[in-house]
Amino acid sequence: MSIGTVLNVLRDEFPEVTISKIRFLESEGLIEPQRTPSGYRKFSAGDVERLGHVLRMQRDHYLPLKVIREHLDAVERGEAVPLPLVGRQRTPDDVPAPLEAPTVARVGKAELLAAADIDEGELKEWESYGLIAPLEDGAYDAEAVTVAALVAELGRFGIEPRHLRVMKAAADREAGLVDQVVAPLKRHRNPQTRAHAEARTKELAALTTKLHAALVKTALGVRLP
Repeated sequence: MSIGTVLNVLRDEFPEVTISKIRFLESEGLIEPQRTPSGYRKFSAGDVERLGHVLRMQRDHYLPLKVIREHLDAVERGEAVPLPLVGRQRTPDDVPAPLEAPTVARVGKAELLAAADIDEGELKEWESYGLIAPLEDGAYDAEAVTVAALVAELGRFGIEPRHLRVMKAAADREAGLVDQVVAPLKRHRNPQTRAHAEARTKELAALTTKLHAALVKTALGVRLP
């Protein structure tokens, strides 16, 4: 099979899989498709089955690629090896509960003001720039405490809230990119796939945050912890 055919075979169960993902798994040694004399990949039924196992262990058991590769290699050698237990696990028989809006820790306005050591005037100004926003009931997400503390700390260096609008805009664009990537998972008819969207969102959020920090360090030409 060509790589395009393999993609079509896998996408019914793994709608998020891409050609780039398949090529990446090949580069990591998870699969070794044959090559035609002209260099095109040709996948066997065994290659596709192995790909399915890899993607399933990533999705259901959150196993690192190195662990998956070692496990599958051992199985192919005929060794009776149990599935490694690494991190969060989910059995195939698990039925995720209906997706609901995530429950978030909340703080009241008074708690936020006290935690960040600011007054209502400062909070109102920060809200006007979109740096902090109340929830529908007037409370605040607990993460707002972190944002408020950081905004206040930057203020000590003369960086005003209006200067931070560019950072808020960048964060919104990064969040939009993550939403775009996980949108197919959220819309999928398979409830397990939809449940996996939250884990994928957290993973992508962590990666984009690290990349953003690395890019800022590079642009400034400094080494930070």
